[in-house]
Amino acid sequence: MARAIDREVSRFKQIVRGKVRQNLRKYITRGELLGRKGREYVSIPVPNIEIPHFRHGRKGSGGVGQGDGEIGQPIGRGPSDGDGTGQAGDQPGQHIREVEVSLEELAQMLGEELELPRIIPKGKDAIKSRKDRYTTIRPTGPESLRHFKRTYKRALKRLLASNEYRPDHPVIVPIREDEVYKSWKTVPEPQANAAIIYIMDVSGSMTDDQKDIVRTEAFWIDTWLKSQYDGVQIRYVIHDAVAAEVDEDTFYHTRESGGTRISSAYRVTQQIIQRDFPPEDWNIYCFQFSDGDNWGEDNSGCLQLLMDAILPHCNLFCYGQVESPYGSGDYLRELRRIEDDWDNLVLSEIPDKDAIYDSIKTFLGKGR
Repeated sequence: MARAIDREVSRFKQIVRGKVRQNLRKYITRGELLGRKGREYVSIPVPNIEIPHFRHGRKGSGGVGQGDGEIGQPIGRGPSDGDGTGQAGDQPGQHIREVEVSLEELAQMLGEELELPRIIPKGKDAIKSRKDRYTTIRPTGPESLRHFKRTYKRALKRLLASNEYRPDHPVIVPIREDEVYKSWKTVPEPQANAAIIYIMDVSGSMTDDQKDIVRTEAFWIDTWLKSQYDGVQIRYVIHDAVAAEVDEDTFYHTRESGGTRISSAYRVTQQIIQRDFPPEDWNIYCFQFSDGDNWGEDNSGCLQLLMDAILPHCNLFCYGQVESPYGSGDYLRELRRIEDDWDNLVLSEIPDKDAIYDSIKTFLGKGR
């Protein structure tokens, strides 16, 4: 039977999770995550929650049912209560409460709020890891692995068989011959793995505001896809006139200048897929973010490279065009020419942070 305090703690946690869910759109669009807590948790600010409670007055100061009064007279501390004429106090005000929420819970909330369909992975039988499972029993082993229930049953059977069991004094003490221990067997375990490749234009026309949009959206995309797959590998590609594979920190903090050649990023992406992620074994997701500039090359040739080398191998190829005061936005119009020919090509316009929420739903709403 659960203690009252345990029930109250559980209820309080449900209230807190409800507040997180209620404000999820704000957290998504504004990136109001205070920071990661290790690999599995993030800290989220929620408004301070006041639990209703009784407030007692001073003893002997009167109250309902005490002293003189007339029928219909308002109950209160006096006419000055709440008249707004008081002076500023010197006590601290309400504070923001930081709540630790697991990434698994966040993914569940995200899926429910955006009505995201579950993903059915491919390649489940192609990639296997080996894992120890405790599925057998043996007569020897460390005490930490002793199977208490089976040991007890063996001791009881021994006592019953030898007529030594006493119902009026049911004490059962196992001996060495009764003890059995859990044992493991190493078994291959099928996995469904996903590769996420982020591609971002870092030319001079992409400002820090656009990169912040990409960072926020990528966090939620990672959170959802990691909840759908056993293992997720992430790669990052940046480009201006030339492209390079980089680490996460470089991806989000590099700013270059000069022209933009999207085809250079596609060639690096093609190399990553060929080198690390055989398409028959991996679920591949590409997310490209750009302001739409593609100066200095023929867009038709760039699209042909995309269709020949990348789109046939991807579960999804998502292009998000972030609005920039310096970008032309031409590339999105080029992609719309082939959109109907590829079910795994998804396009989204992201003019500002408020559009992140709808962009994520657009990208992940197909359940591929």
